[in-house]
Amino acid sequence: MKQKKWPFVYVGLVTAVTYIPILLTVVYSFNESKISSVWGGFSLKWYGELFRDRDLREALVNSLILAGLTCLCAVVIGTMGAVGMHRKKTRLGDAMATASMLPIMIPEIILGMVFLSVFSLMDLPFGMLTLVIAHTAFSIPYVYSMVSTRLVGMDRSLEEAALDLGAPPFRVFWDVTFPAILPGILSGVMLAFAMSFDDVVISIFVTGPAVNTLPVKIYTKLKTGVTPEINALATVILAVTVLLLALSAVIGRWRHPAERPGADR
Repeated sequence: MKQKKWPFVYVGLVTAVTYIPILLTVVYSFNESKISSVWGGFSLKWYGELFRDRDLREALVNSLILAGLTCLCAVVIGTMGAVGMHRKKTRLGDAMATASMLPIMIPEIILGMVFLSVFSLMDLPFGMLTLVIAHTAFSIPYVYSMVSTRLVGMDRSLEEAALDLGAPPFRVFWDVTFPAILPGILSGVMLAFAMSFDDVVISIFVTGPAVNTLPVKIYTKLKTGVTPEINALATVILAVTVLLLALSAVIGRWRHPAERPGADR
């Protein structure tokens, strides 16, 4: 019996170490006192201060624009790559699929240094353009993996039937393939948006003086100490990220009508 309890103890310790600091951040965002370590009563004033901060609002707008452009580019490239790899079976298919996932496996600080070197060699002005390119590069694998998963479970006979009936390839993709992989695309978009919106390490390397993203702004503010305003901002970002990840999980479980059990009856 004692041995059966150890897994629960382990899970409990990991959960406590991971989530107690997050919980404390959320709790102290409602702290009346300006000193985070001293509880001065419940208050929402720091959320008011947060939304009145012009620099933070500007950084938030930049982050939303960046995440939106990143999602747009990543969904086009990632979807085209997944569909192309699924249709063209080659001997190097597995190697190419593994290579496409490398941006997720490589540490962000290494990616940031690589992008910094490449953009410097290309003489690109650091700013929104370099941010979009860098964020798109590491967001593509999220879209690629989600779309590839949907394609694996898709019935190829549906596409073949449409081609046999005389439909051109683009019409087959739009009317047959696209509806089937749409949940995977949307799920990948949610993940890409969350990863781009939260990124700080790569953004520090490739941003310019005229463009400040919200995570980078938070990082610079933390150098002077943690304030309840930062706790409030972290709570808002946490809520948005959890919402996006939850939507991604829900959308990823949707099934195309043709994939549902009994649909062929």
